[in-house]
Amino acid sequence: MVYSEVQSVLEPYEASLLLLLGFGGLSVCLALLYNFIRRRVFADANNLDRTFDAGGNVSMSLTAVTVAVQLLWPADLLQSSSVAAKYGIAGGFWYSTSVVVNIILFPLLSITFKTRAPGAKTYLQVFQARFGKAAHLVYCVFALLTNLVIISVLLIAGHALFKSLVADISDELILLIFATLFGSYSFVGGLGSTFYVSYANAVVTFIVLCIYVIKFFYQADEADLPFGTIEDVYNKVIVLEGPADNEENNFLTFWSADSMVWAVQGVFVAASVTFCDQASWQSRIAAKPMQGVLGFFFATFIWFAIPATLGTTSGIVYLAYSSGGNNTLALSDDDINAGLVTPYIAQAALGRGGGIMILIMFTMLMMATGSGEVMGVSSIIVYDICRIYIYPFKKNLKDGHCILCDQTKKGENHNTEEGKPYIVNDHQHNVGHQEHEQYCTCPSVVDCADCQADNDRAQQASHSSTLTPQVHRCPVHGQYRMYQDMLVRLKSWVMLWVTILVVPWGLVVVRSGIDLNWIFMTGCIITIQAFPGVVLAIVWVKTTGVALVIGGLVGLVSGVITCLARASTLEGGLSDFLLNTSEGYSVMAGSCVTFFVSLVLDVVISFCTHRIKSETDADQEWQKLRDIDNPLSPWREIYKEEFPHLNSQQRPSFKQLDSCFRKAKLTAIIGTVGCLLLFVIIIPGAMASLHVLTSSEFKAFLMILQIWTFVMACIVIVLVPVEEIWTIVKQMRKRTLF
Repeated sequence: MVYSEVQSVLEPYEASLLLLLGFGGLSVCLALLYNFIRRRVFADANNLDRTFDAGGNVSMSLTAVTVAVQLLWPADLLQSSSVAAKYGIAGGFWYSTSVVVNIILFPLLSITFKTRAPGAKTYLQVFQARFGKAAHLVYCVFALLTNLVIISVLLIAGHALFKSLVADISDELILLIFATLFGSYSFVGGLGSTFYVSYANAVVTFIVLCIYVIKFFYQADEADLPFGTIEDVYNKVIVLEGPADNEENNFLTFWSADSMVWAVQGVFVAASVTFCDQASWQSRIAAKPMQGVLGFFFATFIWFAIPATLGTTSGIVYLAYSSGGNNTLALSDDDINAGLVTPYIAQAALGRGGGIMILIMFTMLMMATGSGEVMGVSSIIVYDICRIYIYPFKKNLKDGHCILCDQTKKGENHNTEEGKPYIVNDHQHNVGHQEHEQYCTCPSVVDCADCQADNDRAQQASHSSTLTPQVHRCPVHGQYRMYQDMLVRLKSWVMLWVTILVVPWGLVVVRSGIDLNWIFMTGCIITIQAFPGVVLAIVWVKTTGVALVIGGLVGLVSGVITCLARASTLEGGLSDFLLNTSEGYSVMAGSCVTFFVSLVLDVVISFCTHRIKSETDADQEWQKLRDIDNPLSPWREIYKEEFPHLNSQQRPSFKQLDSCFRKAKLTAIIGTVGCLLLFVIIIPGAMASLHVLTSSEFKAFLMILQIWTFVMACIVIVLVPVEEIWTIVKQMRKRTLF
């Protein structure tokens, strides 16, 4: 059957039942399973930190799958096929290659973050600890702006897909479905549940993609192939007139100027969403250094397989299908920019079943990414806004002072002796004052007998038929326990309201008239200015808050002005706002100016304003990050297996952490270099050595992508449950449950 446009495949009630009861119910069940395992096997307490770090010891394979799925926006799949349809085989390839570069670079930054700020739950806590309120508030705004752009991309992409595949569905129902899918299981199981659900989403995505490829090109009877063999597709596309900037005006060449412009834009888009999105950091914070490093590298290969294969297949097959001068089969430019190439081709090949398959795959990916964004926004609001500015436990707490007793902490590393106070630059005292300073003597919560008594009473109350409010009587930790209980209750309300606000924000976005191409392209201009500041705050001791504030704000303004200036020179000027501001060179100019202005100002002003004069000053500066901790779940407990010789009062020093995780850091360096060589030099170099592809070259390229996808599918489906079951078995053996 021939389709001249994307046809609806479900009624609204069918879509609601399938998605809400089917996928929503499955995800909630997985969240309950996760809670059961963590409570019964790992004996985790229901506290604030576990909600946002999943216990801090997630396996490598779960980390990899979750990172890949959460960074695999539905917009990536829609947009990769759109650029392949517009620019040919180069579009999908360069698009996918540009994005993985930032995933590859992230392990180097994250291993530094994990060893310097092991107790941080958001990357913004680094800004608050090092630079104070001004820089922290500015970058909170940048972080929330990044989340807002990502959520907008999700909603626009999903709205376009649902409108095309579900008959007469209203905007309100679409957004209610999205909000329910985003918030349901994360509300039940916190961040940990997203790991289990992300695995289910990855399995469904790979299964659908494998069926998609097999049905297109490898059915048993070649007469039943919807578009003919790969060679038939090649023969139809090779004769088409491609974009003027492609080599020989051909769609089947990797030499495409427009595609390479897209690649540059993709680097900036991916940088902003990888390094400035709290959802990406949460997945990394939830794993130990080695698991996190290996997980991100594995995620690179998983991520690349899906958009490269689906985008290239859909885009090239669309060109073949709409060839022959029959323009009634072609989508309009608006439909292509809306990302409808993939559902259109799926329906043309597989009918109603193809549309349902695509709807299922995209909904699963939306659910994973959307829940990650809900968790990311909620963690920023709880940890960086409410905990610091609205409901602080202790106002005006000085650097180096205990949050429980407000006394000076004893030195743990640096150039001070054990038992002596360390001194932070902003709060130096004279020697005479140090001699009369009272030092913190608070016992660790691990060894606190009063806390154990509180826990026993709470355990007894949980088995009682009467409901009584929990009272913490520990004189040291009791008040902070009650404060954490308040934050746990607050966390639930925050997550609920963030989920609810998806609906009105979605209505504003979808009714504004902006399309997927515009928000996807221009979004990076207003988010990339934070990227240099985030990196410098973590890796460079001489970075200053005033530099990051000025660099970020000036970079943002400069980039927006540059984009508008370029757009005003195009035909129609700024009166054709959406088209000209999302034009390739307008976006590239704005992104480059935003990034480089921000980077230069951050570095130059930091050089002029820093106060780091010695190694001692540097040690004291990094100590601020080590002090990011929760006295009820101290970060040293996560690493007690790595440092069994330290007692509960001692934290491993930075040098000890660095030495212990030297192998992880070396793995990050070697892996980054190796992956960059593969994805930036070897693979692009091999593609660039080809010109207009021959039939055998075209077939070989598609088959390599398909084999890559099938291998990744097998590894994901098998490795994750095997590693997770082995982790559970080891934990049960430790607890002598076997």
